[in-house]
Amino acid sequence: MLQNNLVIQVNGLEKQYQMGDNVVHALCAVTFTVQRGEFIALMGPSGSGKSTLMHLLGCLDTPTAGDYRLNGRLVSQLSQRERAVVRNREIGFVFQTFNLLPRLTALENVLLPLLYSGRISAGRARSQSEQALTRVGLTERIHHKPTEMSGGQRQRVAIARALVNDPALILADEPTGNLDSRTGETIMALLGELNDDDRTIILVTHDPDVAAAAERTLHMKDGQIT
Repeated sequence: MLQNNLVIQVNGLEKQYQMGDNVVHALCAVTFTVQRGEFIALMGPSGSGKSTLMHLLGCLDTPTAGDYRLNGRLVSQLSQRERAVVRNREIGFVFQTFNLLPRLTALENVLLPLLYSGRISAGRARSQSEQALTRVGLTERIHHKPTEMSGGQRQRVAIARALVNDPALILADEPTGNLDSRTGETIMALLGELNDDDRTIILVTHDPDVAAAAERTLHMKDGQIT
């Protein structure tokens, strides 16, 4: 495996939390790699460490021990500001609950990451946001608010928002969890198309049918990959 093809390198990753007098070992010596363009499913029962691992991969938290390299950079050595820049520019997040701002339109929700980055003009940001919404099939819904959309449409807005900065890595946490099976299949087909465009996708799911869409499945139990 070529090192320059690795998006993620995790070596001996551990995460501990202090709960009163007790130490909770949320992750225990987790080691794995992810190549550019892979589609990975992460499965395991509640409390197995999936969410903790996703938080670390998304640069939302730092490990107690071990190394996490994203595109060759050791994340633990990045400052808080540098991690924020990585989250904005290199990682797209898709959540089970969509995490859209209800008072904003689809277009305005997708615009937000570009506005936070401050790298491009307002006109170009709007154009990129419209293109992202077109990519997920919502051209006619760009001025609708989340309350005026179905669950599947809201999740597509969330995917457009994840895409708008053209990240190489997409982290999807139960993206079909709040959707009916047919809508869930549509969302999974869309993620598959994004993976075909050479985007790396890591998806957390409890559903074996959803996990079957991935190229590789990592199973977690008691904070370890089994």
